[in-house]
Amino acid sequence: MPGRMAKVSVIIAGAGSGRRFGPGESKIFRRICGEPIFLRTLKAFAGRRDVCQLLLAVSADDAAQMRKGFSGELGRMKVELVCGGAVRTESVRNALARVCKEAELVCVHDAVRPCLARGWIDAVFAKAKETGAAILAYPVQATLKKVSAGGAIETTVSRADLWEAQTPQVFRKDWLAAAYAAGGEATDDAALVESGGHAVAVVMGDPRNIKITTPADLAAAEAVIATLEDV
Repeated sequence: MPGRMAKVSVIIAGAGSGRRFGPGESKIFRRICGEPIFLRTLKAFAGRRDVCQLLLAVSADDAAQMRKGFSGELGRMKVELVCGGAVRTESVRNALARVCKEAELVCVHDAVRPCLARGWIDAVFAKAKETGAAILAYPVQATLKKVSAGGAIETTVSRADLWEAQTPQVFRKDWLAAAYAAGGEATDDAALVESGGHAVAVVMGDPRNIKITTPADLAAAEAVIATLEDV
């Protein structure tokens, strides 16, 4: 019926090794604005009336640490922990097996993208309901160079029509399930859905939707969060 919100199962992918972040504690436990990154990310989706399920895919070691230190917060948000895999596609595939029957759409989001505004989630959810598949993305702003193995510039790549994919990425449940059933690996879920013959709509994202990859990103993310209250 017009105006009805689609029910969404949200998969938070957080089982990555985080090699670029450096040694020590998993980066999803690093603190931003006083709380672990993964908790801030979960809170962006918890309590939404259109979210019927929250699945968090993490490594076995991280899951044990979460149960020990954050069981109260996870319980209040009704988060279900899922065993993640060695690569992103394995983690999402494991989580897909746990998606509830009630869900019409499945949203996949990076655990280390904690700088989310409610308006961005609203927009990509609405577009996915309309089209069946939608992602946040942002036009490439920088000048791009193709560089040889020896470190020399081979050519300057036109940035016209190039967009940087972000998450959330949201799909009809049956489309995403079929894409994963077909096998294959990809760095994002949209690529798998595209390979199944489905068009994926792009919703204008924002450069503030930072993926925390290095320690320097933490300070940038903290500065961003203060700007998102009215978005």
